[in-house]
Amino acid sequence: MRNIDFDPFWRTSIGFDRLFAMIDETLESEDRYPPYNIVRTGEDTYRVSLAVAGFAPNQIAVTQHQSVLTVAARPSEKDDNAEYLYRGIAGRAFDKRFNLADFVEVEGASFEDGLLHIDLVRRVPEAMKPRRIEVGVKKAPGEGGNVKTIEHEKAA
Repeated sequence: MRNIDFDPFWRTSIGFDRLFAMIDETLESEDRYPPYNIVRTGEDTYRVSLAVAGFAPNQIAVTQHQSVLTVAARPSEKDDNAEYLYRGIAGRAFDKRFNLADFVEVEGASFEDGLLHIDLVRRVPEAMKPRRIEVGVKKAPGEGGNVKTIEHEKAA
């Protein structure tokens, strides 16, 4: 386990509590099952792929609650009387959580060749996107007091 001291950040940062809590939680959870990849597929699109060998699509649940994506799987309760000499395919139950950035949401999920693919997209609302503010020039009293934009000044 890694030991990282976040005290200097706590003393000088305000409003980053959630970020530090996520980092602490990630460092504490060392469970690497099931293996997964996270790929950036475009400017605002991502794909999470989990290797879920031994599970059928109906045994897997993908949920998004606020900014947490959870993938959970439970093996079926089948009575297997086989005597395993070696069991290399785990097939054990799991809950995998991924913290999502603001405005990232699940667009869809698919199951192909033993891999669960979850497509994510970042959709920033128009109100949150940067917008250009036109700067105006106010005339002094006695000069009409009208507001003209800089572009109009150049044309005049």
